[in-house]
Amino acid sequence: MKIRLANLAPRLNAAVDWFIPAGLKPSRDTLQGVRMFLFSHFFGPFLGNTVTLSMLYLGAEADLSWWILFLAVSGFWIYPILLRLTGWYVPLALISIEELLFCIFWGSYQYGGINSPIMPWLVTVPLLAFFYLPERSTRIIVAVQIVANLLLFYGMYAMVGFNETMSSDGLVSLGLISTFCASVYVSMMALYFASIVYSQGELEQEISQHKATEQQLLDATDQAQRALLAKSVFLAKMSHELKNPLNAIIGYSELLIEEADTADSQKRKDLTSIEGAGHRLLGLIDNLLELSKLEAGRVEVNARDVDFAAWFEKLAARAGPSIAANRNEWIVQAPKEGRIVCDVQMLQRVLDGLLSNAAKYTRGGRVIFSACMSDGCWIVSIVDTGAGIPQSRMASLFETFGSSEDETSSRYGDEAGLGLPLAYRYCQLMGGTLSVYSEVGVGTRVTVTLPAQARGAAKVLPAPAAPLIQIPMLTP
Repeated sequence: MKIRLANLAPRLNAAVDWFIPAGLKPSRDTLQGVRMFLFSHFFGPFLGNTVTLSMLYLGAEADLSWWILFLAVSGFWIYPILLRLTGWYVPLALISIEELLFCIFWGSYQYGGINSPIMPWLVTVPLLAFFYLPERSTRIIVAVQIVANLLLFYGMYAMVGFNETMSSDGLVSLGLISTFCASVYVSMMALYFASIVYSQGELEQEISQHKATEQQLLDATDQAQRALLAKSVFLAKMSHELKNPLNAIIGYSELLIEEADTADSQKRKDLTSIEGAGHRLLGLIDNLLELSKLEAGRVEVNARDVDFAAWFEKLAARAGPSIAANRNEWIVQAPKEGRIVCDVQMLQRVLDGLLSNAAKYTRGGRVIFSACMSDGCWIVSIVDTGAGIPQSRMASLFETFGSSEDETSSRYGDEAGLGLPLAYRYCQLMGGTLSVYSEVGVGTRVTVTLPAQARGAAKVLPAPAAPLIQIPMLTP
């Protein structure tokens, strides 16, 4: 039974919903009442005309009184169209109930009087008021309509009496047909109402399950955020414990290099490797700790006003030797003048990392370092002719601890993949953006856009799944 109800409601609703104006659909209670209204007006006239056509079969004549009853019953088919055109749900429902009362009392007056077999249909009127008029005020109006029509019916009987248009045997047969049709009509409405209630019950149950799942996800997210914050705070506090042993290793290796015999080249080479590995590991730990501080919200922007043009030239001069070390052509397009208000140390760390990438992964090529002012923002670009980054890698370029099967692209930024995520977060923290465009075998362009009046402090936003902007390549 439940399966039949579950299958019945969607099919019928799909048929009747076409006649429902959009303004009546947001309220669930109103929508249920409108569906019941339409359903009764689609199928009710079939049962009503079964009674009128049975009258002709049982001996009644197709006179004026019969045609009035037949047309009044058939007129219920007009209401769905009127509802779609006007949207006047409550007025049409009250007019429809009045028309039903007219059909009942007109048929009773013409065919059998107070004992008319059509009189049982009067029971359907309050049921229809319950089905499609849920408000108390409209139900009171329906009750007034019923009483007024009963009084009018009794007044007609008192003044004129009833017509005798059918024999007693015909009225008995008509009574059986009328009672059967009324029972079918009430059962059909009740079944449809039950299917709607069942569908709503399933919907409410599903909504409750979704809410429970949503709450579980919120709880899990909250736990994950607390765990992430605890991890970030722990790493931030552990900076000295992690860095002190490395500083000792680096310091002793430098002392040993100074004391080593110049003739023992292998020993000096080994000590230099130890020192270099220590510096790389120290830099990695610095990046990891800085990322943890960013995630924990412990990094603030210390903005100050600086001469950006002069600062840019000093940065380019310092980066030049490392670029040239791999036989690269170093082109600097510095701005002639201009100032910026930002955290210069943070910006320098961003650009140092990006220039280091260009120097490390471009060999025998060209690196262009440029800056210009546009719409109140400084746009700094680093273009190289290095290996480039595959498009499959671009989606996770700013994610931390990303993995890749491609050795070259996985090392772009640094071996652990922290350079670009850190640079991206620093740019966001200062109110700017960082974007990357790259082609494998052609090169990479990294662009930093920073307002001339950068933020003094801001909340770090999570990195997106892909770079925000892709800027066409410059031809080196």
